[in-house]
Amino acid sequence: MSTTPIRPTRSVCPVCLRNLPASLVREEDGRILLTKQCPEHGAYRVPVWRGAVDFDRWLLGNEPLDPSLGLRCPQDCGLCPEHESGSCCVLLEVTRRCNLRCRFCFADGGCEKADPPLEALKADIREIARLCGEPLLQLSGGEPTLRDDLPQLVRCAKDAGCSYVQLNTNGIRLARDPDYVRRLAEAGLDIVFLQFDGTEDRIYEALRGAPLLQTKLEAIRVCGEAGLGVTLVPTVVKGVNTDNLGKLVRLAVGLAPDVRGIHFQPVSWFGRTPGLPGEEDRYTLDQLMADLSDQAGIPVESFMPSRCDHPLCGFHADFLIRPDGGLRPLSSITHSSRSRGCAKDNREYVARHWRRPPDEPEPASAKTLSDEMDFDAFLYRLRHHSLALSSMAFQDAVNLNIERLHRCTLHVYDKGKIKPFCAKYLTPTGE
Repeated sequence: MSTTPIRPTRSVCPVCLRNLPASLVREEDGRILLTKQCPEHGAYRVPVWRGAVDFDRWLLGNEPLDPSLGLRCPQDCGLCPEHESGSCCVLLEVTRRCNLRCRFCFADGGCEKADPPLEALKADIREIARLCGEPLLQLSGGEPTLRDDLPQLVRCAKDAGCSYVQLNTNGIRLARDPDYVRRLAEAGLDIVFLQFDGTEDRIYEALRGAPLLQTKLEAIRVCGEAGLGVTLVPTVVKGVNTDNLGKLVRLAVGLAPDVRGIHFQPVSWFGRTPGLPGEEDRYTLDQLMADLSDQAGIPVESFMPSRCDHPLCGFHADFLIRPDGGLRPLSSITHSSRSRGCAKDNREYVARHWRRPPDEPEPASAKTLSDEMDFDAFLYRLRHHSLALSSMAFQDAVNLNIERLHRCTLHVYDKGKIKPFCAKYLTPTGE
């Protein structure tokens, strides 16, 4: 099948991570591939778009990577003058311990037994706040709730000036220890970023090695009682849970306002996931949008490109929940390059949609959803009966596009440096 070059960029060799020229090319069937060739390890091609959504429209107004840029990425990476975006969210690993051994794990959790000292992590948090202004801080791991002193880290982050604090967790301890959840909430935790792969135990058994659905649901209940908003975070793996997306959306609708949104993460091959996947193993961002549209009855036009990252990095879509459980779109694909937000704008968007709203009386007029409802009723439904769908399509050594890396706003603190997420966790395939 013939291909047409449409966009130059740079990437890396999946084996040796050498920086290479690369191209986005279009096949006759509409697929978009990233192609590259290492002089030592040969040629590679990987699908990045399947043609389910118009590629050119999705990239509207976004210029290719300047040929003079990205020549050294991501070796010795830290944010440099070439980097185009500030920090929206900064991730800090507070432990490498874990109480699961998941099939897919970007951080290879469970590989260490000792935790970083509390005071060292507090110093790291203060340095993050100094370097990044007022970021959304994500406490991650491993499994961060294995630390009994995690509430102290939450409080330290708030005292240091972090705008919001988010916990990345599998939810096991949250389900079993309501007092621990209460202490996290009292310390100032804003968002629970809950690993939640689907509505059936077969999915958890395949991806996490245990039937965890009831544990996850209990974690949501406990967090709701503590006033914490929960965002469900499924790792989406082709053939495992790609047929469960609509059911997951419907479950989230029924759990609002405790559940504020779903943040889909199509699987990438890094961290604990070695080897080189086949082309058909790839689950692209436009496939995810198309499957959500089909399974959940969501118009494809509801999805918008990421606000301040590269358009190929993710999407977001906002909905009002109708009294019958359906979703009324509040967003549209219509956009331009001028609508791109800064990291602070994106941070406030995340907090506005993922934090749990305070309890308040429901106006009688808010019990229905109509074009004639008054403004106060509309705002109430927006706060308590809404759902945000979003996605982050992480990159690995095979599909890494340095044009995307330059726009990353999800960063990781690593030994005094602030690094783009996909640079920090970049893993050679070893093949």
